[in-house]
Amino acid sequence: MENSAQNIMIEAARERLFRDAKIDVLSATQDAENEKARAEVARSFISDTLTVPTPKMQAYAVQASLGDDVYHEPTAIALETAIARLSGKEAALFMPSGTMSNQIGIRTHLKQPPYNVLCDHRAHIYKYEVGGLGFHSGAAVTPVLPVNQHHLTLEDVEANVTLGTDMHYAPTEVIALENTLNGTIIPQNDVLAIAAFARKEGIAMHLDGARLWHVAAETGIPLSELCAPFDSVSLCFSKGLGAPVGSCLVGNADFIRRARRFRKMFGGGMRQIGALVGAAAYAVSNNLSFLPGVHALTRKLEKGLEEIGCEITSRAETCMVFFDPTSIGVELAELIERAAALPHPIRLSGSRLVVHIQTAPETVDDFLTLVRTLAEEKRAAGFVRLAQAVKTNGKNGIYKEVFVRTSLSRSL
Repeated sequence: MENSAQNIMIEAARERLFRDAKIDVLSATQDAENEKARAEVARSFISDTLTVPTPKMQAYAVQASLGDDVYHEPTAIALETAIARLSGKEAALFMPSGTMSNQIGIRTHLKQPPYNVLCDHRAHIYKYEVGGLGFHSGAAVTPVLPVNQHHLTLEDVEANVTLGTDMHYAPTEVIALENTLNGTIIPQNDVLAIAAFARKEGIAMHLDGARLWHVAAETGIPLSELCAPFDSVSLCFSKGLGAPVGSCLVGNADFIRRARRFRKMFGGGMRQIGALVGAAAYAVSNNLSFLPGVHALTRKLEKGLEEIGCEITSRAETCMVFFDPTSIGVELAELIERAAALPHPIRLSGSRLVVHIQTAPETVDDFLTLVRTLAEEKRAAGFVRLAQAVKTNGKNGIYKEVFVRTSLSRSL
């Protein structure tokens, strides 16, 4: 009787557990909510990471194989083989994120500290990866401000690299570039010059190529040629190409073998990842061809802002444009608030505007209309731009016109 009563209690407890464990993450209006999300993404300039899987991508992804990637996953192997071929490298390794791909790539290069990583002061690996170089690799970092204010050159590298055996300094063992960086393209000749210097000094070259697809699409330079100067490259599927997650680290076979162990150590040894890999494969196959259109739409946005009178602080070389609306009397906070209050809101978070494969062309038109309206309101309120002549540093003392931003009251 005692055992029978105990069994009844256990069975009742199981029933409660099973009942309480029923979880439904789908809402009753999930399809409608997904369509709303797609509509919102089409009107966002915040980032290209906000793009969402299309129904076709989802349908393709769920057909992927069901293997375990720690052991053998056919879909992952197929994608890695294809990306290795595209990049001109021996091997590739799928990662859940670009941050992991960068951090493991650099960690795999580094052997025994002390060591130093040289990069642009704006680099993602330095500014936006939570201090990972110090935490994961114990690496010192030399962030460099490019003299040309656009991209690192050999002269910048030579002026900041640490060579030799002086015990006071951590030697530079990795030079890490980023292409694109804030949407701008590093000229390939400058990349080759830096790579030749690095080879001569025995320094590894890593590329954060999260948006390298944009460079290939804009310049026509094959991906393999863009990757050739580097010992390792991180290529992203969610930035630019529209996959939900994922990056690939590429390099030679021995490098990727060692990186795979670090991936496991970092917690990236994934199991049945076929659906994620399938989405990434779909993104490369179907969305890469959209990038020239993205660049054209970005240039249209830039031209419109410039015609209205906004200052362009970083030009639209690929999918981003940076601007300053204070030249028309508008503060960014006001513009963000007015854009969010439109009947069909537009989302932006600052001076960086990112156009992506799901940006609706009418979003660009609506945004330019809003900026133009605000500019007209400020002029009606008395805001003017006064021009004055200032002497340049040119050899002939040539004068040029610059704008002094002044807000004048209506009474003036």
